Amino acid sequence: MIPTRFSAAVLLFLSLLLPSLCLGIRSFRIRVVGEDDEFEVPWLRFAEAPDYRNGADCPVSTDGEFGSSCDTSLVHIAMTLDSEYLRGSMAAVHSVLRHASCPEHVFFHFISAEFDPVSPRVLTQLVRSTFPSLNFKVYIFREDAVINLISSSIRQALENPLNYARNYLGDILDRCVERVIYLDSDVIVVDDIRKLWDIPLSGNRVIGAPEYCHANFTKYFTDSFWSDPVLSRVFASRKPCYFNTGVMVMDLERWREGSYRKRIENWMELQRKKRIYDLGSLPPFLLVFGGNVEPVHHRWNQHGLGGDNVRGSCRPLHPGPVSLLHWSGKGKPWVRLDAKKPCTLDSLWEPYDLYRANVQTLGSSSPTSSSTLVGNSGYFL
Repeated sequence: MIPTRFSAAVLLFLSLLLPSLCLGIRSFRIRVVGEDDEFEVPWLRFAEAPDYRNGADCPVSTDGEFGSSCDTSLVHIAMTLDSEYLRGSMAAVHSVLRHASCPEHVFFHFISAEFDPVSPRVLTQLVRSTFPSLNFKVYIFREDAVINLISSSIRQALENPLNYARNYLGDILDRCVERVIYLDSDVIVVDDIRKLWDIPLSGNRVIGAPEYCHANFTKYFTDSFWSDPVLSRVFASRKPCYFNTGVMVMDLERWREGSYRKRIENWMELQRKKRIYDLGSLPPFLLVFGGNVEPVHHRWNQHGLGGDNVRGSCRPLHPGPVSLLHWSGKGKPWVRLDAKKPCTLDSLWEPYDLYRANVQTLGSSSPTSSSTLVGNSGYFL
């Protein structure tokens, strides 16, 4: 527990030392889980984002519930929201709004852990203050739903229960949400998100994502998996390719009807008994959907910019156009920038960073040509 008088003294010192950084920055009083006292956490400071509004060519609401989670005219995006990746999440949201042709027609569904060091209510207040016009809703993810299914992974961060929240979107999100784009917190969108939203899922396909068929698919599973004649037969009638689950278009109606959450859980239960993979939440998705994914252009997931899962070394872009940058892997741009050891491509993430260190540069930000700056607050809990 940090005494209130101590925190007040620290904040007074910081305000005198860094007066220029205190202008236009929001901070909150935080109640730490398990403690009675509240204290202010300086790192929870973000500049208010520009207020992006629709252009004249944007559609009107189809059901009279504009801004609600059930509005079918909106682009629905699901992301996790936690204290560890908060800075990345804020930058990702900012990038989506900045490049959206109709930013008011984007609705964010944030999934927050029940026992995060910063409570879901405080995280909600922070999002609301940073993005006053944002349509969003925060859902609480009860970690006990998955904690007993998680096995050890090659990197400890991949064992975070919130990393498995994507498995439960069909249960967590409102039943009226029939389709959603899932995005990891370490992405930046540099194109109109509606282009991704409009990609059709043909036949009975449940998810769409960029596939990488040149990747060595066998390495995502252990030798014991491939040597088992029963288990390896799961791919007998399919031609699976690797895909990254950090960017997916998901048909939640088909997901619910097909009980895909339970199918994924079945593989996780088997993993607890017999180790068949080493990488967190990805392999169960490959087992269930590999070979039956709607192919999306690679431009929508320039992944791997965070390096591998051990060293997090710098990597270049893949050849071709770019609509979304993804710092999957150990290295995160905000961590490398703060350490003064950035990779070259981290400079592409930095303009979307709303953290206090960049507050003085936000005045020069401008929206895309199809949107204008004004306000219309949306807040749901």
